[in-house]
Amino acid sequence: MKKSTRVLSILFLIFLIGNQFDYLKAADSLFNKRREMVETQIKKRGVKDKAALKAMLSVPRHKFVPPAHRAYAYADRPLPIGHGQTISQPYIVALMTSILDLNSESVVLEVGTGSGYQAAILSGICKEVYTVEIIPTLGKNADALLKGLKYGNIKVRIGDGYYGWEEYAPFDGIMVTAAATYIPPSLIKQLKPGGKMIIPIGGVFQVQRLMLITKKQDGSLTSENIIPVRFVPLTRAD
Repeated sequence: MKKSTRVLSILFLIFLIGNQFDYLKAADSLFNKRREMVETQIKKRGVKDKAALKAMLSVPRHKFVPPAHRAYAYADRPLPIGHGQTISQPYIVALMTSILDLNSESVVLEVGTGSGYQAAILSGICKEVYTVEIIPTLGKNADALLKGLKYGNIKVRIGDGYYGWEEYAPFDGIMVTAAATYIPPSLIKQLKPGGKMIIPIGGVFQVQRLMLITKKQDGSLTSENIIPVRFVPLTRAD
């Protein structure tokens, strides 16, 4: 091998190693930001569910945030994702996830796919996740992103989440990520006896309440007011 060729090969190898180092350094920095998010924003505020905390630590939230807002991906705040919708703040995502008491055998319905982040969190805990998004662009983008990130147990459908997804009902848990003015009867019907639903209730200009609905084995319901919240309204089909 000529000396010049050998020098070029060495320089190229150094370039590759340098790029790999930068990549690993950036990945490590993002992981540290997620760990700080979990420790300071979630655990310290009372979320103790180990499965939820593990999922929050493992899912790369920055990949679900538009580039213009990516610098704030691990801040405890909602962020716009377009079409008047938001990705919820990490604490609310973790709280709603933990409240449903999910496990590796759970089959869950999410109403309001949005960016796909909440579905990705549920994916790391549950057996199957079914998520419905009424805004076609958001639903298609989320589906492509989730598939690209290899979340293989999530099915995305474009449609009116008010009606749930009867084909795969009943569900062990139902999570609604937009505020409804009342609890949709179709979702109650699709909730399995013993299952739980978490849903924000209230109008756009009202104080909304995050409600936990539990269906008992005999089909009767109980409700619990968790905390006041602020969500975008549940969009309905025309």
